[in-house]
Amino acid sequence: MANVPAAAADNHRTAALVIEFRNVGKIYKSLLGNSVKAVEEFSLMVVEGEILGIAGPNGAGKTTLIAMMLGYLRPTSGTVEINGLPARKHIERNGIGYLSELIAINPKWGAETALVRYATLAGISHAEIPRRVGYVVDLLGLAEHRNKKVKALSKGNLQRLGLAQALLRDEQILVLDEPTHGLDPVWTQRFRDIVQDLRRPDRTILIASHNLDELQRLADRVAIIDRGRLQRVVSTSYESEAPAAATRFRVTLASGHELIRSAFPQAEDAGRGEYDVTVHSIKELNAALAELIRSGALVASVVPERSALEQQFREAVGESQ
Repeated sequence: MANVPAAAADNHRTAALVIEFRNVGKIYKSLLGNSVKAVEEFSLMVVEGEILGIAGPNGAGKTTLIAMMLGYLRPTSGTVEINGLPARKHIERNGIGYLSELIAINPKWGAETALVRYATLAGISHAEIPRRVGYVVDLLGLAEHRNKKVKALSKGNLQRLGLAQALLRDEQILVLDEPTHGLDPVWTQRFRDIVQDLRRPDRTILIASHNLDELQRLADRVAIIDRGRLQRVVSTSYESEAPAAATRFRVTLASGHELIRSAFPQAEDAGRGEYDVTVHSIKELNAALAELIRSGALVASVVPERSALEQQFREAVGESQ
């Protein structure tokens, strides 16, 4: 089930365990007695220092899993533990940084007032609150919006305010649910930088997102969920022999177009100096490109048709083409 390269698996085993889902299931029951299985037999370990992505179609069970990890819901079966304690007990003792998918902040509050109130609720000392609020305001570019009412904020600025409250305390565990929802391209890129800056050996970050490109860039591993079950866990690092299945790349040549089929016999002409080629590993791709360059061709770019994560996702949820 878990498609993790050996090196990544070894690192995973040696790091300290932080979060563990053990055979977790959740069944919702309606007033009419009908039952819906939202999560079934879900087991997963998340280690210290890891950024774990969670991906799946709508209704796959991501929100339910997060709610059980935060202690908002009790599993129907199995357990969720953080550092060896029941999840809710650990969070009550130690706290957690959490950005919900739907941000609900009192629309009448000012942006800075909201952050001060959240900081107070988070147990930050009165003397420390101005520094922490100032830090997240600067980090998320909210200085010009700090006195605006929440209801006056744009969707993107509201999302940044939500991120700011999640980062008020220097938490060891961060859970970010659809963190780039509503962000423009500039702030999507800035978010990537923020996450990389937040990475440290004693911090664990979970990011649930529909944006596979975002998870490919940020996460160490991605858990793919469908119909309430863990379908596979994918490492986002590239290994010399990966991908194992045939994968298409688009190769763009600046010159030497007549040489393309000497290196890639099955290359398909896509026009404008672009060619679609199929390989079975990164090693095979590089060997063919090296031959092409030695022959005198000038390669302008090489882009995968789909990222390794997207390919795995399509296979896991039954959308492979």
